[in-house]
This record gives sequence, C-alpha cells and structure tokens, in this order.
Amino acid sequence: MPSPTLIDDAKAITGELVTLRRAIHTEPELGLHTPKTRDKVRMALAHLPLEWREGPSTTGLVATLRGHGGDGRSVLLRGDMDALPMPEETGLDFASVVPGVMHACGHDAHTAMLAGAAELLCKRADSLKGEVRFMFQPGEEGHHGARFMLEDGLLGDGDHPLPDAAFALHVFPNAPHGMIGGRAGPLLAAADQFCITVNGKGGHASIPHETMDPVPVACEIVTALQAMVTRRFSVFDPVVLTVARIESGTTFNVIPDKAEIEGTMRSLSTANRERLKEHIQLVAAGISGAHGLTVDIEIVEGFPVTVCNERAVDFGERVTREIFGEEAFLRLDDPIMGAEDFAYVLEKVPGAMFFLGVSHEGEDWTQCCGIHSTKMMLDESVMPNGSALLAGLAVSFLEHGFD
Repeated sequence: MPSPTLIDDAKAITGELVTLRRAIHTEPELGLHTPKTRDKVRMALAHLPLEWREGPSTTGLVATLRGHGGDGRSVLLRGDMDALPMPEETGLDFASVVPGVMHACGHDAHTAMLAGAAELLCKRADSLKGEVRFMFQPGEEGHHGARFMLEDGLLGDGDHPLPDAAFALHVFPNAPHGMIGGRAGPLLAAADQFCITVNGKGGHASIPHETMDPVPVACEIVTALQAMVTRRFSVFDPVVLTVARIESGTTFNVIPDKAEIEGTMRSLSTANRERLKEHIQLVAAGISGAHGLTVDIEIVEGFPVTVCNERAVDFGERVTREIFGEEAFLRLDDPIMGAEDFAYVLEKVPGAMFFLGVSHEGEDWTQCCGIHSTKMMLDESVMPNGSALLAGLAVSFLEHGFD
C-alpha cells in the first residue's frame, strides 16, 4: 500500500500547489486550446524527469514517468484545464482577469493537484513498479477534449498501448471538507442537447385564425415532453429532460413564424439515451403535425455515461482509507446527473473518478456555492489531499493492480 509519508510530502508542497492553481485561475482559458495554461504546467514541472507528448487537435499534454521496476503496468491520472464562459463574482485577490471567463468548476485545482502528484511520484521514481501517465486535458466543458486526445493517440497508440487503469478527481465545494466519494457503475450521466424549431406562419395577433401560430404548439410540446419522461421511462433507469430556453416573437401584437425550444437530456444507460432521442422526435413531430405545422429537430450528442469499474472503486476506497483513515471515504448511493468527458477514457480503460470535498473546514457545506456558480470557491488546504490520493492510486496500482 502507499507510503504513509505521501500526505506529509503533499502538504510540504502546498505552496507550489496554491501558486499554480492561482496562476491558472487568474488567466482562465476556454475550449480545446489553452496555451497559457499548458505553458504554466510545463514550466511548473520542467525540473522533473518526464517525457512529454502533444497532439494536433488540442493543447492537451501527456507527461510520462517511467519507474525502474515492476511487471510493466501503466496507470493514467487525469486533470482538466479549461474554464467556463461566465463572469466571476468571488471577490478573490486572484480572480479572473479575463472578462466573462471563470474557473467555476475546479479545473484549476484539478490541474494543480495532478501537477502535485507528478512531484510526489517523481520523488519515488526509483521504487515505482511501472509507468505513470499524467493527462493534462483541455476542452472538458462540452468540447470533448478527452475524446480528441484519445483520437490523437496521446493516451495510447500502436506502439504505446492504452494504460491498464485510469483515475481522475473532481472537486465539490458543496461536500464535506476532505471527504472522498465514489461509486461503482454509473457515476455521471450522458448529456445531449436538443433544439426544436416549430415552423408556422405569422401574422397579425388580432386574426390568429389566418395564421399558423407556433407559440401554443411549442408550449404543448414542452408539456408533452415532461409527460413523456414520466410515462415512457422507468424510474429505475431514470432520465432527465429539461427545457431551458423558449424563444419566439418580437413584439406583443405579431404572431411569429417560428418558435424555438432548447434543452438538455440526461440518461444513465445507452439504451435510454437512444430511446430519449427517438421519443423527443416522435412527440415534437406528432404534436406539430396535429396542428398542421412542421418541426426541425437538432440533437447534439454530448458525453456518454461515466461508468466506474467496480474493482477500481473498491481499490480506490482501500487506498483512500490507507492514506486518510477509515472515515475518509463515502460510498455514494446514487449517480449524479451531471456529465464528464472522462467517460470517454473509462469506455476504453478500467478505472474510476472520485469526488473530493473542498468546502472550508467548519463551514456548513450544504450552503456553499456549487460548481458552475459565479461565486464558487474552494478550500485550497484540501489540495494536498488530492495530490496524495492520485499519487497513492498510482503507487498501489503499479505494485498490486486492483487486488
């Protein structure tokens, strides 16, 4: 099992973790290309004996550390680097200087904790029984960065097979301080986006009978979609469908030509993900057709279901308790209907994602601003725990596998 000094060594580099996290937080970047963040990572780890690989599709990085023994196992540790297109309202001294862009999902901390794990593991390179790959990934916030890095061969190609296991951490500010959580099976949902355009024929609002009004038809579709979810899908394999935007018209006395409905679909199984796409089209086309109107439906596929390997979760629980004590790990009863593109990695490599509670110690974590909030903050004193856990997962897996 991991050395009991891992957490001590991690706490000793708290300053470096905080410095890197704040530097990234101040200059957040969006999407698949995060060159400033990439360069900050390269600079912070330039003194370490790592082999670096980059691909053509993103500014993602994979750094490889080769241990000096063992039977050739390899393990991947991942941290994401991109921010969100939203303003920051934290009031922090190191708040974003980029208007309308903020690290509101903790990716700045994920990157810094992964860099910290690299420090801890390089210090133990002589005793490492295999290979560690550190995946610094952009484009998690809806841009499919993990998929692009896989397609670029950065995680494995013909000459360099995929790793034997993969792990990631995600911070949660509205979770108990220092608590680590996980579950086997579906952890996070698949997420797809839909846009329904109801096509009618506009005219003067005083003579609706001479028009084909798309507004009441759009409203009927919204209501029917909610009924569809509750009547066509089992509560034991749940789905979530949310209409988040309805837009139509320009003024109070003109019936518009069209109405748009936009929203998200979440599902926990491949079968229901496909059924949901089919049924939304049946409902929208059927209702609009009954009124003599037509619809255009666009579905944008998002991330697949994040499925954690049972042995990997059991293994992660053992490692967590070895490092932090018996009470440190929480088995989650239910999945979370958010989505994560680490799902692409877990489709190909057995592994798991774990959550790390980063509320401030002594704070009522139930009242903290959650991820994707303009006021989201985290307790940086928890970051060494994340580095120690990632390093501990790597050390233990290379030595024992999941056993």
